[in-house]
Amino acid sequence: MRRTITECRPIGRANSTDGAGRVALSGEARYDAQMAATDKLVGVIGGMGPDATIDFMAKVIDLTPARTDQDHIRMLVEHNPHIPSRQQAMAGTGEDPGAVIASLAARLEAGGADFIVMPCNAAHAWQPDILKAITIPFVSIVEESVVAAQEAGDGAVGLLTTPGCFAAGVYQRALANQDAVLPTEGELAETLAFVERVKAGDKSEAVSAGLRALANRLLSRGASTIIAACTELPLVLDQSMFNVPFVSSTDVLAIKTVKLALGQEPLPEP
Repeated sequence: MRRTITECRPIGRANSTDGAGRVALSGEARYDAQMAATDKLVGVIGGMGPDATIDFMAKVIDLTPARTDQDHIRMLVEHNPHIPSRQQAMAGTGEDPGAVIASLAARLEAGGADFIVMPCNAAHAWQPDILKAITIPFVSIVEESVVAAQEAGDGAVGLLTTPGCFAAGVYQRALANQDAVLPTEGELAETLAFVERVKAGDKSEAVSAGLRALANRLLSRGASTIIAACTELPLVLDQSMFNVPFVSSTDVLAIKTVKLALGQEPLPEP
């Protein structure tokens, strides 16, 4: 599923010369030079999971108005699938990944990143650890997804997510002033089972249909917008499958990343 950012203009190379033989930059070439002067290095805490990180990066590439390699956004990626399980940590059965995630963030800043993103919703339970480790901005996929859902339409927001993300309460806090339809304990367990199948490489119609059925249960209880609050979900679900706004947290973060990296929006305060 491809999306475009209307604020980004195509980059051209055509120049002309003035009467003295000097090179006069065309409007598009001036834009090219401006982008080179203002683009930011994106730090990505990745590997949670691997396919979801690659999907996020692919969407950033698709959204960038580039004609050559050099026109693309620079990304410094810590693609580390060995980060301890967020689901197990939140369930109290696994190692706390906070220190590892924070160390990756600090390494990205040391590597020159201007801001950091993390295409994993559940891992935002450890956002406080990240903020303590860095002095550059961190862009929250949770906050951006909630804003996108509120802009997508009126009415209640249905939260399609995993037990770990739900237990962390990151979305419930972000939706505190918004009507929300939350999953039941059984629905959370079903969602996790499908997400684990996606992580194992199963992107079949059966998995997609099962997750659509879970989203439809939220709709049947009054939701009018769905947030896919797990970056594995957009690997098998997209807007074409729903008659209501479907907010892919991966897409939302990719769109914000491109805007910030190209200087179309100012970086948030650290």
